[in-house]
Amino acid sequence: MNLHPGFKLILMVAGLLTTTFSCSKPDSTELNNPLQLVRLQKAPWGNVKGKSVLLYTLTNGNGLKAKITNYGAILTELHTPDRQGQMADVTLGFDRLEDYLPRHPYFGSICGRVVGRITQAKFTLEGKDYQISKNFGAHHLHGGKEGFDRKVWEVIGETISNNQASLKMTYTSLDGEEGYPGNLISWVSYTLNDDNSLKIEMEAQTDAPTIVNLAHHAYWNLAGHDAGNILGHELQLIAQQYTVPGKEGIRTVAGTPFDFTKPKTIGADIKKIPPTDPENLGGYDLNLVIDGLTGQMKQVAWVRESDSGRTMEVHTTEPGVQLYTGNFLDGSFKGKGGKPYEKYAGFCLETQHYPDSINKEGLPEWPSTILRPGQMYHHVLAFKFGTD
Repeated sequence: MNLHPGFKLILMVAGLLTTTFSCSKPDSTELNNPLQLVRLQKAPWGNVKGKSVLLYTLTNGNGLKAKITNYGAILTELHTPDRQGQMADVTLGFDRLEDYLPRHPYFGSICGRVVGRITQAKFTLEGKDYQISKNFGAHHLHGGKEGFDRKVWEVIGETISNNQASLKMTYTSLDGEEGYPGNLISWVSYTLNDDNSLKIEMEAQTDAPTIVNLAHHAYWNLAGHDAGNILGHELQLIAQQYTVPGKEGIRTVAGTPFDFTKPKTIGADIKKIPPTDPENLGGYDLNLVIDGLTGQMKQVAWVRESDSGRTMEVHTTEPGVQLYTGNFLDGSFKGKGGKPYEKYAGFCLETQHYPDSINKEGLPEWPSTILRPGQMYHHVLAFKFGTD
């Protein structure tokens, strides 16, 4: 296989990163180190297409626990205490790798190369037309038929310190995968800190012009993944506008059911959502425009579940956030402990660039998702957990 010279350089850098970050087999001193045993553990979790899949457990000094697998770079569990100190797993997912292998609603996954819908699964880039895979009717969704959520990522870093534990992974998407141009190398890292935040960092480089918009697709229920619907959760979004399909671009949330500028329950106005998109199935599924500058870390959301007292803040560098309320869940997916996930069982806050951005190039308010050689795509997301 002949690779572009620029991408060979990227692969050389990736090799150096692997050498730098990969942990060798621990010696007896490392095995007897309580810090290592408390903060980062790993175990075999299965095999996909001849590649080993691992399940990592990150634990912080307050007992918060995150479980992550290198299949799809998926967050499978997040355990955090309520106001009484009782722990619960607050993200939807499965107990076994085998349950993630068939198509599922992207529970906890990294979506790419491009999250969201690309209309008619086509776009034009630098004068050339591209037809990419169709996996959502006539459209392309969340990276296509075999997106980043269905890949085995290579773990290149396992790091611990006195106040955090980190895991870093990489995946190389070759030119033409799902119809996208350019060889793209991506990196994702998860870091669990003692301030009770889970930081997710996404990066990418390419050897030819392409489009990139990675996102983390966790479903949250702060009462517990198996606790029923999320309609009673209070939500506040630092967003005064939202995007709409077509050429209309951006509208204000004021006077609409999409206005979360002041805290209100997710269910307060959910029945008032206009049926402009029949695929919404009676719930929220829209991108909101985050107040603040793209590229700078800022808070976008605050969530509270009153019975448990659990709270969650969301911070990001991105210009948009997709609010989705699990409208397509219908009980057919049996989650952890065999729990059927019904409609509204979880909500998503997917920080991202705006949907279908490549087909909105030229609109001044629409940030570009084009990535060119020599540029670094960089997306930081953090969830911070607490109690009232």
